[in-house]
Amino acid sequence: MNVTELLAGLQAQHDETTARAGELRDQIQDLTAALSETEARLADLVTTRKVIAELTPASGQPAPPETNTAYQAIVNTFNQHPDQEFRARELHELLGMPTDEASVNITRSRLGRLTRQGFLTQPGRGRYQKRT
Repeated sequence: MNVTELLAGLQAQHDETTARAGELRDQIQDLTAALSETEARLADLVTTRKVIAELTPASGQPAPPETNTAYQAIVNTFNQHPDQEFRARELHELLGMPTDEASVNITRSRLGRLTRQGFLTQPGRGRYQKRT
């Protein structure tokens, strides 16, 4: 191998290494930007969690009044009509509550809970009656 070939080989390695260093700098720049965005998102999540924690009652406190009011309205309806069977949607209509599917599903859940607690019976699928 002569000196000219040796210098050409060194120049080729230098060019490859320079190109690789440029690629790595670009990757570092992209990763630095991604890291900054991710850290900003984390900060937003921490702030959101703090705000929600401040607005949510502690576990030892009673449930929000609207939940208690909804349960009380349901129980009062069954107390006023002890022999009548109701479907969740019928209760909503009778009580003037919203009849959208999400609201009715919440009431179905409440009726299931009242059934498990022994206050109501379920004489048919989807029908509820006060336990006598």
